Amino acid sequence: MLPYRDTCGPGQKGVRLLLAELEGGRRIKDFRDRAILRLMYDLALRVKEVTCIDVEDLDFCLGSINVLGKGSCHKIRLTLPDPTRRALESWLQASGKDRGALFTRLDRARKEDSRITTRSIQRLVKNLGRRIVIRATPHGLRHAAITEALDLTNGNVRAVQRFSRHRDIRVLLRYDDNRMDLGGKIAHLVAASL
Repeated sequence: MLPYRDTCGPGQKGVRLLLAELEGGRRIKDFRDRAILRLMYDLALRVKEVTCIDVEDLDFCLGSINVLGKGSCHKIRLTLPDPTRRALESWLQASGKDRGALFTRLDRARKEDSRITTRSIQRLVKNLGRRIVIRATPHGLRHAAITEALDLTNGNVRAVQRFSRHRDIRVLLRYDDNRMDLGGKIAHLVAASL
């Protein structure tokens, strides 16, 4: 397995800028895109996980969402933070959706209830990043969320493993090493010892 080079993505500041770019937008696409960004960052969802969500997977009474995880044939229940829930409620209200695919295509050529594709989400995030002059990808949002979770928990890799749903904790150790730049700190110590 090759090490992750960039485990921080656009960072918390970049994600805030992406969301701010959509804030106040009243087009149906703005509501959809805000909900997608919130899910991808707030829950560290993979792009494929987002495309597979149905309206029926939401339970606002319990404050949860069911997600089909990577390599799984069963959906798992995740807790929805309030900002994510609000974004999803706004999207459902704007779209009038009450069943079927949670996120659908909004282009002119779309077929009724055509599920959004991973490619469309990749394009959405990349183009939004270009508008505010930052590099942004869907997986970069996941990286940013995981790195932020490690920062907020003082490197509690076990808790962040539950959040990120990584099977192998060694992946999170790479995130943590990159976040703290342990190699760089040791290099400074060695250089200063001369």
